[in-house]
Amino acid sequence: MSESRAQDAASDLGPGSRRRTWAELLAGRAERQRQGLGRGHKLQESAVRLLRRHLNLSDLLLEVEGSACKTLCLNQLMDPEASADLSGSFIGSALRDQASRLGVPVAVLSSRTVASSIVQICASSGEPSPRVLLNAEQRKKMSSLLEVAQYLLAHSMFSRFSFCQELWEVQNSLLLEAVWRLHVQNIVSLQELLESHADTRATVAWLFRDLCLLCEQMEVSTQHTDIARAMLSDFVQLFVLRGFQKNSGLRSVEPAQMAQLAMDVLQRMLMFTLEALATELQDESPAYRAVKSWFGVFCGHTYGAAVSTDAPKRFFSHTLTQVLTHKPVLRVSDAVQMQRDWSFAKTHPLLTSLYRRLFAVLRPEELVGHLQEVLETHEVNWRHVLSCVSTLVICLPEAQQLVKDWVARLLARAFESCDLDSMVTAFLVVRQAALEGPSVFPPYSDWFQASFGSTRGFHSGSKKTLVFLFKFLSDLVPFEAPRYMQVHILHPPLVPSKYRSLLTDYVTLAKTRLADLKVSVENMGLYEDLSSARDITEPHSQAHQDVEKAVAVFEHTGKVPVAVMEASIFRRPYYVSHFLPALLTPRVLPRTPDSRVALIESLRRADKIPLSLYSTYCQACSTVEEKKPEHAAAGVKAEAGGCAEEPLGPLAAALRELRAAMTDPSQYDVLSAHMAVVSERLSSALGLGEEDGSLEVSQVQLGVLAPRLEHREQEIADLLLTSFCQNLIAASSFTPPARQGPWAARFVTAMCGRRLLPVVLTRLCQLLRHQGPSLSTSHVLGLAALVVHLGESRSALPEVRVGFPAPAKSLPIPEFFSSLLTFGTAETSLFCLKFCTAVISYFLFSCRFLAKVRLSALSPPTSLHTVLPVYRTVSWELPQLSAGAETAFFFCSQT
Repeated sequence: MSESRAQDAASDLGPGSRRRTWAELLAGRAERQRQGLGRGHKLQESAVRLLRRHLNLSDLLLEVEGSACKTLCLNQLMDPEASADLSGSFIGSALRDQASRLGVPVAVLSSRTVASSIVQICASSGEPSPRVLLNAEQRKKMSSLLEVAQYLLAHSMFSRFSFCQELWEVQNSLLLEAVWRLHVQNIVSLQELLESHADTRATVAWLFRDLCLLCEQMEVSTQHTDIARAMLSDFVQLFVLRGFQKNSGLRSVEPAQMAQLAMDVLQRMLMFTLEALATELQDESPAYRAVKSWFGVFCGHTYGAAVSTDAPKRFFSHTLTQVLTHKPVLRVSDAVQMQRDWSFAKTHPLLTSLYRRLFAVLRPEELVGHLQEVLETHEVNWRHVLSCVSTLVICLPEAQQLVKDWVARLLARAFESCDLDSMVTAFLVVRQAALEGPSVFPPYSDWFQASFGSTRGFHSGSKKTLVFLFKFLSDLVPFEAPRYMQVHILHPPLVPSKYRSLLTDYVTLAKTRLADLKVSVENMGLYEDLSSARDITEPHSQAHQDVEKAVAVFEHTGKVPVAVMEASIFRRPYYVSHFLPALLTPRVLPRTPDSRVALIESLRRADKIPLSLYSTYCQACSTVEEKKPEHAAAGVKAEAGGCAEEPLGPLAAALRELRAAMTDPSQYDVLSAHMAVVSERLSSALGLGEEDGSLEVSQVQLGVLAPRLEHREQEIADLLLTSFCQNLIAASSFTPPARQGPWAARFVTAMCGRRLLPVVLTRLCQLLRHQGPSLSTSHVLGLAALVVHLGESRSALPEVRVGFPAPAKSLPIPEFFSSLLTFGTAETSLFCLKFCTAVISYFLFSCRFLAKVRLSALSPPTSLHTVLPVYRTVSWELPQLSAGAETAFFFCSQT
């Protein structure tokens, strides 16, 4: 029979159809049965979900109770005032009786009753709305109510689903803290509550509103801060886990709706903060507090052990992408014009704090790679991208070389395929990094010369690459700052003679643009910082700055500065029209010739000052001497002092903020952020373009017997030295020197610029040689540490030639400090003993981090040479210290 059925089935097939076997027919039937069972189960779940979502519990209870009773009588029993005095078993028994009388499930009745009581608690404060936090009395009532709910839940007398539906009916009356406490007390989790609401858009809007209020109110009252921080942390943990978890069984079974909800809430909060930062955000305003609090969630401890290491990393990467691509309305031309206003010190501190928190999770290689990927695949907000680059090179020293390598790759790609996007990115990134100063990144002039000033340059491959380079530079001319064009003119790309016309055309175009801007290359100052994007000063104003700097260099070297000699030959229009008139400004000549008089005489003897101009200067000085009003000199000096003090206020404020951050000196990113601000304020205090990070001379000449400083210079030096000493004492009270991180070395680097280093050394000479016994203990300790760090930088610093008595040769920095120690009297000998002991002790303690490295194995030029001159001096002069010092060295070498 089976064979006949098979034949009948086969006969029904059309022509050309393959006959199926019994096994195939049975397999198809089994598959359809399994699919039918699965569809039936899904259909049943959908039906139950549909009934639950459309069940109106309020109408049901009114129907079974009658229209006259609109309020459950058990609400009085569950009143917060009464429930505190009643046991959970008593309330549960009453609920069971009431449910039996009404003919409804006790779990449904209990859920509605608890929800009604929560609403009463949230509305009982009498405080003005809007709020998200409970007060102390409300928390007490809430605690009692949740104990009852826990009893009902433990005895299967509570329906979480019905409870969630009741809460969503009155969501506008709920305080966010009440919802959070339901989660903490395991009544209903945040995830379950959020998943139970069908309207995702309304849920996102409600969460966004209340989270903004929570962030605003977090810092208002200290008594609520811990609770608010815990609430925010729990919500963020949930959103990050559900929104950014990947390849997890947990993610595979949860609804996609929850993942989308979590990402939407996080996205709206981030957009809110970025929009707020784009406006003029006032400190301590509600919006400022909200942004500050929300950025606080980007910390590793926010997520704890509940979130896997992958989810926060994906969240941070996603956030960084959103920041970099937020409202990409600025064009490249806008970025070229405005990027000088996007340096680290000028970026809003809240935005830089966000960057630093994001950097804490991602490695420097990942950050640079992420930046590159975003720039290649998205339209970006150039302001955010470039401020991110500044923060990156400031706060992560490892990233500085990575950025250089990235720029090199961009240039290689740009010239390989004439890729304009790569070229634009390379120039913008390198200019932005150079804005942060030479201690962080090479000056733009050095980079441009190194990249295009030799036959190994990227542009030297062919005529096509040369045309590409000069076309790009020409396109920048209408938008870029004059200083960049000056760099391109003074340090032009190396071009073969047969293509010289390309360079000539560009130089002509750039000079025309500079003329339109009333900036002349010929009138450019001798010491202008071409790496800076600051505004160009007027020639006469720049000339006065050049004179001050030339006098300072001459004072410390005894020779006419090279820049002045070169200008007298190659830049004669500026030298004759601006520099010499500024140098030969008539004044009352001092009885003892000063450095300015000596410089003028040196230039006259070298035939660098026309005789007629020199005669006019001498005659004018005589006239000024004859007409000098009484007390005029004092008045001029007082006026100069008042002007000098004006820019020191911001510098002093930045130094105070740096000291406040010394509670954790190991936080490199935080201290680097403050040091960047200090460096910018220091440059402003010294004058525009005065710090270019390059030391023009290989020697610094000082008058040891009578060191002198201008009033303004001494004020700046005292500010820096006092700040260093205070910072060292503050940091050492929290962390020993070996674990303080590189803040001290970074501070010393800021003091080693061309203009500032002679000032600092002169002030140290005054203090150590002439005022040593009067220094306090904290100053002795601080200056000793400063000497150690300056000694560590000996290879990068010029040698020092003292005036009298003249040594046979110039002294390295450590030898110079050793020469300042005198043992003429008992008082000075005691000071030298204290100072040398402090130097050796700080050096030994700062070496303790080399726990597994023997001190004797350290390279002498980089370690022991820092303190050996001081050690030899004190051992020679005070033999009784020798044994103790040798013991200290031996002990350190064995640990």
